[in-house]
Amino acid sequence: MRNITYRIKRFDGEHMWHQTYTLPYEKGSTILSVLIKIREEYDPTLNFTSACRSAICGSCAIRINGQAFLVCKTPLDDILDMFKTDELLFEPLGHFEVVRDLVVDWEPKFEKMKRVKPWLIPKEEGSKEEGFVQSEQDFHRISSSADCILCGVCASECSQLDIHEDGYLDPFILNRAYRFAKDTRDADSKGRIRAALDHSLWKCVHCHECVTKCPKDINLAGEIAELRQMTMKMGETKNLGARHAYAFHDDVKRKGRLNETMLPVKTEGVLNTVKKRVPFAMRMVLKGKMNPLHMPKEVEGIEDVRKIYEYVKAGDKS
Repeated sequence: MRNITYRIKRFDGEHMWHQTYTLPYEKGSTILSVLIKIREEYDPTLNFTSACRSAICGSCAIRINGQAFLVCKTPLDDILDMFKTDELLFEPLGHFEVVRDLVVDWEPKFEKMKRVKPWLIPKEEGSKEEGFVQSEQDFHRISSSADCILCGVCASECSQLDIHEDGYLDPFILNRAYRFAKDTRDADSKGRIRAALDHSLWKCVHCHECVTKCPKDINLAGEIAELRQMTMKMGETKNLGARHAYAFHDDVKRKGRLNETMLPVKTEGVLNTVKKRVPFAMRMVLKGKMNPLHMPKEVEGIEDVRKIYEYVKAGDKS
């Protein structure tokens, strides 16, 4: 008989430990059904959260072997096939305070989310009796964003929260900022964009972990990229993130490739580059990793690259 071993990270409010449970393999199980079986048949003291069992409420997310999943919609067979092992480690979501076992505290996250005012601020021209009419096209611009169920999977996977827990907004919070900034019925679009910019919007490194793990397939990285574009259209072009983006933009348009020697200068300025980057650059030069005298030449077909720029520019105007 095939057995599956589950190691679960436990926490009683004071002490943490790992507890092991061995259960017979059952074909067709979900990870949530495994947790329920452990609690009902093996250990009634095990704490975890769940409600709808239909990927609607978002309450049952945990980490399995270091990766976050919404367990009500995650088949056990998929996990066993993914990790190629019959030993699984269950832990609470990352970047959350742990209450008990696999239960995390959402209250600090909800307080943090208030920074982007995650509710509709109606425009004055709306009628209290008739509400706000929104076209089907305008609705579809926010329909995917509105699918977010606040499961916390994206936050658990976000590497920026390892080092910017307070200053950086969790991906699902940036999703809320984007959702209302794009809503044609909302009166404070710039306020949401400003809140995102003021909380390290440009720190996202587009690793796409939030995208690949999202149980609702929301393009969170795309939303963050569009929020950045919105800030630049508002005239916020002097910060490091915008300057870095324009450096990429201009280099590729000019020659089809980056001038890596000048990239930090264009982004941070001469003085900051000398203070912060020169020692590292010198080590690269000494190791033969960089030639400061090398100036990139135009790539073959540069005119076609510039045509792409013009095509995108024309599309933005339309």
